[in-house]
Amino acid sequence: MLSRCNTPDVILNTVKTGRTPSQPRLRVLLPRPTVRWRLTLLYSLIFLISGAALLAITYWLFVNFAFTPPKEPNNPAMVRLQAAMSVVRSNGLHRLQLYSGLALAIMALVSVVLGWLVAGRVLAPLRTITAAADRISDTNLHERIAMSGPRDELRLLADTIDRLLARLEVAFDAQRRFVANASHELRTPLAMMRTTLDVAIAKPGGVPAQTRELDAELRVDLDHADQLLESFLTLAHAENGQLDERNQVALEPLIRSALSDRADQIAATKLTVETDLDAVDVAGSPTLLRRMIENVIENAVRHTEPGGSIEIALAPLHGRRARVIIDSSGPVLDQPAVTQLVQPFKRLSQDRTGSQDGHGLGLSIVAAVAAAHDGQLDLHARAQGGLRVQITLPAAAIPQLVGATT
Repeated sequence: MLSRCNTPDVILNTVKTGRTPSQPRLRVLLPRPTVRWRLTLLYSLIFLISGAALLAITYWLFVNFAFTPPKEPNNPAMVRLQAAMSVVRSNGLHRLQLYSGLALAIMALVSVVLGWLVAGRVLAPLRTITAAADRISDTNLHERIAMSGPRDELRLLADTIDRLLARLEVAFDAQRRFVANASHELRTPLAMMRTTLDVAIAKPGGVPAQTRELDAELRVDLDHADQLLESFLTLAHAENGQLDERNQVALEPLIRSALSDRADQIAATKLTVETDLDAVDVAGSPTLLRRMIENVIENAVRHTEPGGSIEIALAPLHGRRARVIIDSSGPVLDQPAVTQLVQPFKRLSQDRTGSQDGHGLGLSIVAAVAAAHDGQLDLHARAQGGLRVQITLPAAAIPQLVGATT
């Protein structure tokens, strides 16, 4: 007969979670099904089967060949001897079963421990390969696993991954060289176009108003193309990961300078900007770091809706690291879409301000510059709406408080 007191709760919990109440406890107690655990169980199972087979053979030999006196039914002495030996044999078989089972249980536990150690030793090269593959990214493709030891299957796997990394390094270098070379080559026709416009506008006798309007429109497009080429060059240089210069750079003046350059735009859109800046120095390229700060502030100013707010904080972290946080107000954004903004030419499906200015490389350059300086860019959709941009860089000196609020 079914009980009605707990059944609905159990059914409801099973429908919501997809498991019965007893399953979470079992899930916590069971070990994670790693390859090491599977190898340990396999080794233990093989030992258990082999040990059980060995004990079965030993027991069979003991039963059939041990303590078996000759049969003489007409000899009373032999009958009594056979009865005594039968009792001894029965007790011996019982003790053999008991001690064999106890020894098998002890050795089964020992086999689990030994299997765990052996599996760990066998999988140690795989952990080395995994750690190296996880450490290597597009900025350090020159690194290799370079596993030593006998040329077994694991060594062949490591060598295969090294050859794959070599091919990837060649492909990435070719791509970066192409972008840099194409950007350089495209500057010449753009300069020629500007010269042609200058000649056309400077004709004696003046030019029609329609021609001047066309000249203004073309110059705007040429400026946009120049900015795009400059961004391509900066992105290729940053992704190369090799800094031509590495000096001690103060981030606080860079932030203030970028805000000062955009003071008119901030005032025109009635943005509220608050800063909380500590004096933190980082080691790196002043040119790339300036471009990184300018891009991230330009992104915040351009994409924050009129009347919104921007909060900028610069502070040291434990472990001699610096962190820059730029919070901008706006509508609630989709986190997966925000994460994709570090890729070139990626934009949100609906821009926060409705503006389509820019070329979609700003945050890509920020991410590349941060990575070139052993740092990291993180983008987060704020719960209250808007975007948080966080840049973490290694600090070069002990910071001192010099910040203010504007």
